[in-house]
Amino acid sequence: MIESLESLRDRLREFAKERDWDQYHTPKNLSMALIAEAAELVEHFQWVEGDQSHLLEDKTRQSVEEELADILIYLVRISDKLEVNLLEAAERKIAINEKKYPAELVRGSAKKYTEYE
Repeated sequence: MIESLESLRDRLREFAKERDWDQYHTPKNLSMALIAEAAELVEHFQWVEGDQSHLLEDKTRQSVEEELADILIYLVRISDKLEVNLLEAAERKIAINEKKYPAELVRGSAKKYTEYE
């Protein structure tokens, strides 16, 4: 059972090693694979109304879950190759976003932070 990003990273390292795929897992290739998987995820929602996008049929839900897993897998592989701690990076980015989007200023709005300046 995968219990953390670190255990997922280690499992993915072993998976790639057993198949001699590390040679192909460059940040460039992994980022290209990541964006391809993200595009596959988007296809499930392309022609769905926004307020209906959370109502997925079982077959679609399973496919969406698999695409999300693929995205996570590639994200973890890229971060491993670049020695980025995703949790630390996310914490820093949230702090940046808190400054860009102060709750009292942006609550209920979808505007970009540059529209508030």
